[in-house]
Amino acid sequence: MRLYLLILLFYSSVFAQVNYPKDYFSPPLAIPMQLSGNFGELRPNHFHAGFDLKTMQREGLEVHAVADGYVSRIKISTFGNGKTIYITHSNGYTSVYGHLLRATDFIEAFIKKMHYAEQSFEIEMYLKPGELVVKKGQIIAFSGNTGASEGPHLHFEFRDNITENIINPMLFGFDKYMKDTKKPLISSIYVYPLDNKTIVNQSKRPLLLNLLLQKDGTYLADQVVSNGKIGFGINTFDYDDVSFNKNGVYKVQTFYNGIPNFGYQFDTYSFDEMRYVNALIDYPRYKKTLQRVQKLFMRNPYGLSIIKTDKTNGVLTAVPNLSSSYRIEVSDFYGNLTSVSIPIKYDTQPAIIVPEPILSKYFVKANNDSNFTKDNVSVSFPAGTFYDDFYLNFDVKNDTLYLHDDTVPVHANFTIEIIDNKFTKAQREKLFIATIDDNKTAYNFTFRNDSVFTAKVKTLGKFALVLDTIPPKISIANSIEGKWLNDKKFIQFTISDGLSGIKSYNGYLNGKWILFEYDNKTKKITHDFSDGIVAEGANELKIIVVDNLGNSTIFETRFFRSQKK
Repeated sequence: MRLYLLILLFYSSVFAQVNYPKDYFSPPLAIPMQLSGNFGELRPNHFHAGFDLKTMQREGLEVHAVADGYVSRIKISTFGNGKTIYITHSNGYTSVYGHLLRATDFIEAFIKKMHYAEQSFEIEMYLKPGELVVKKGQIIAFSGNTGASEGPHLHFEFRDNITENIINPMLFGFDKYMKDTKKPLISSIYVYPLDNKTIVNQSKRPLLLNLLLQKDGTYLADQVVSNGKIGFGINTFDYDDVSFNKNGVYKVQTFYNGIPNFGYQFDTYSFDEMRYVNALIDYPRYKKTLQRVQKLFMRNPYGLSIIKTDKTNGVLTAVPNLSSSYRIEVSDFYGNLTSVSIPIKYDTQPAIIVPEPILSKYFVKANNDSNFTKDNVSVSFPAGTFYDDFYLNFDVKNDTLYLHDDTVPVHANFTIEIIDNKFTKAQREKLFIATIDDNKTAYNFTFRNDSVFTAKVKTLGKFALVLDTIPPKISIANSIEGKWLNDKKFIQFTISDGLSGIKSYNGYLNGKWILFEYDNKTKKITHDFSDGIVAEGANELKIIVVDNLGNSTIFETRFFRSQKK
């Protein structure tokens, strides 16, 4: 009993919360707060870093500073959070506002000046405390859909000023702006045999367990009959009372015979830990089915700080003459809890479902360096590239590297080297190592030393040297050549490149560089005449687009515009 109390005390302490200020910050939007994504939600290659706040499916809503402070950073990107403003507050935290349409006038003027100073749409600037001071509730921007956003919304987050760790906004009292009386839902539970000798319910493969709702609201799963080491995985999500979106859960805790043995809670973590989402989930199942099953065990421990576990790392061992009980508790930030009990029994039943066949002779140990070479291709995996040991498919056929597939997650960069013995010296200037998927090519930054090409990548798959001599494309929906554009507020073009991708684009009006904003979702660049560069009468426009292999396209046209009203 004493041991049990000590373990409970340990788990309570490791999950103990810092006393974050509950009433210091106000909401960033004037409308009722509704989530389309919450903190810690499982996303491709990362955990979600904050709230995604609904903006009534439109752009242009006023975005307010959540407390007094100063604009400490501005980042304008074609991907990620798009147009983003960071406000540093005197109480030790920074608030972040992403996917913005634009900043409010006094901040936008500062941004526009920097665009023209750096002659680039993508910029990042760090400001001093006295440069752009804001007050709580002040309008700083307007909501948008920029960057990698899949629809209009405001991305909002908090960061620690010293560690730069991201923090769950709920911890700052934002839970009072929403209502949640609904328990998390558990859609499926899997049991995993964790070594070659283990058989689970007569299977050597992971199995789905049936769940039966009990009178007290808890769930009872099928009995697990095993002869060795096993682990469990859970697919779970949460709803609140107002948003009606599938959100991530706040806390998962497991108990083995009543004693806590594995758990995690989404309070705070660093950006360096983001990619560990691929270790937490059953990644092969996700790649095949898009189902994110969260594994409640670690075969090979990894550095995700939110995980708290005992010395077993969540791996259970069925032993003879002892029946055991395993319980999973899933809860949201409001304390709504769903519990599942799983009885475990030892038995040596023969396997009916055999393990998947191993088709490779190459065994990779995650904690060791590994190198593979065939023909003119070599691959180097530093220790820590992968989360777990596995059998690797490696082959080279017809100048193409077949490097397993994307069902095995990669944590860190590995190196591919290809020696060319096919192309001319001139052609080598236009070669790159491409990832090939369904006959589509994706560019990898490639370093060349004479005939040796090297790239660092983070995904397994198919690779080859690809020749790119095709310049990018520039098009306009309706020609403006020789036309008067008095009634137009902007001009817009579409730019694209089918192989190595666009590296840079620049526009010039009457010989002066002009700002074109780029939208990666539509591949359109837009210049707003309000920048004040356009001349009275005739205007000469030139656009230059360059791809990653140096192929370029120049578009030139002439139009007229009068500034007089």
